[in-house]
Amino acid sequence: MYNLTLRRALPADLDAIMALERRPGYEALVGRSTRPQHEAMFFGARHVYLIGERETAVAFAILRDLDDAHGNVYLQRIAVAQPGEGEGARFLKLAIDWAFAHSAAHRVHLDCFDDNFRAHTMYAKLGFTRDGLLREAYLDPQGRRRTLVLMALTRTEWTQAARSSTTSAP
Repeated sequence: MYNLTLRRALPADLDAIMALERRPGYEALVGRSTRPQHEAMFFGARHVYLIGERETAVAFAILRDLDDAHGNVYLQRIAVAQPGEGEGARFLKLAIDWAFAHSAAHRVHLDCFDDNFRAHTMYAKLGFTRDGLLREAYLDPQGRRRTLVLMALTRTEWTQAARSSTTSAP
C-alpha cells in the first residue's frame, strides 16, 4: 500500500519542500524558511535534505551536523503532506536509519513545541526520549514565546530497537 522511499534531495526539490512546509497550519508546528535560507542550508556543508516520496515528494527532513565531533545530529525540520496517517512515522524512521547508517552519529536529537502532542507521540513511538525543556525559547511570528521539548535517540537505543524488531518478526 505504501511504497515510501527515501533519497537525498536535489536542488529541484526545493519548490516541493517549500510547498510542504507552507501547508495550512504548518507554520505553527513545523516552521518555514525563505528560499534564500533554504538555499544557504541546502548548498552549505552542515545540512542534509532528505525526501520521502512515492510518485512525488510527500515528506522532507533537514538534518544538521552529521559531522559533529560529539556525534550529535540535529533533526532541524520534518514535514509530511498528510499528517495523522502514519506517513510521518514511516518517513522519520527511514530518515533516522539513514542518519545512523551514513554518519558517525551517536545521538539524533530534536526539539518540538510543547503543545505539539501528535509529534511527541510519534517521536516516542520511534524511541526518542524527553531530555528536557527550553522554556519560552522560541519567538513565533505573532510575537508569542513558545516552549520547546528536547528529545533524543541514541545509536545504542536505535540498535536495540532494530534488534528487537527483527527477533519479534514472524
